[in-house]
Amino acid sequence: MVPPRLSIVPDNSREMDGMSANDDADSVPDQAAPQALSDPEAAVDRLSKRAQREKLRRLEAMLFASSAPLDAKALSRCLEPDDDVNALLAELQDEYKDRGVALVRVAGRWQFRTADDLSYLLERQQKEERKLSKAALETLAIIAYHQPVTRAEIEEIRGVSTSPGTLDVLMETNWIRPRGRRRAPGRPLTYGTTESFLVHFGLDAIKDLPGLADLKAAGLLDANLPPNFTMPAPTDVAALMPDELPLSDDGDEDSEEEAQDTLPLDGDEDVETSETAEDAPNEERVGEEE
Repeated sequence: MVPPRLSIVPDNSREMDGMSANDDADSVPDQAAPQALSDPEAAVDRLSKRAQREKLRRLEAMLFASSAPLDAKALSRCLEPDDDVNALLAELQDEYKDRGVALVRVAGRWQFRTADDLSYLLERQQKEERKLSKAALETLAIIAYHQPVTRAEIEEIRGVSTSPGTLDVLMETNWIRPRGRRRAPGRPLTYGTTESFLVHFGLDAIKDLPGLADLKAAGLLDANLPPNFTMPAPTDVAALMPDELPLSDDGDEDSEEEAQDTLPLDGDEDVETSETAEDAPNEERVGEEE
């Protein structure tokens, strides 16, 4: 049995499709030409809109590619000398008014920016690490070991005056807090550490702060210390100490009442002085009679 023969026939369908597409493309100008001749005003209007759109595209490309705002003079380089740059920018700004990116004018220049109502989508919160100064570290150490302590006591221990900004920085970090007021003239504030201080330094309680032996072993203290050198035992009792007053107004009123009870009044001093002066002549008279 003789096998059947297969004959390969070339497929000219693709060539025919390409030829038909070319014929259609060639026929478009032929069709457009009679339309342009029949309505020349519409053709001119169509060409002018196309040219206007091209100018807007050029401005859009330059503004999008620039990392800094551009002024009208820089943008006019991509346009014709007789083009109104400001009018074109106003038209482009109107097109972007309802989009996620808006064309805004800043400092006399133009720039694409995120729409104001969508700025929250691009916000990024970042913690800024601030290095404490030597004075702030010394003040923090004194408060931690000597709390409750006043500003005057801090200055006495350091030997120099303490700037109010130093305490403000420590309170901004939430490592110290005002505890109360000292029962002393002027009722100065007393300061102590907070729970955030323990969390940051990895302490379970304030008594876990390094002692004298630990500081010596770490090389933070001189080996030749004075014989009577001691370190206080740090405490962070939440309750006020006996020599402290609360921060509320009630505590201030109580302290004023106590001051009035303990200090003599000016009128009482005058009465006692007058009585003493009156008794003096009588004593002299008794002496003369004797």
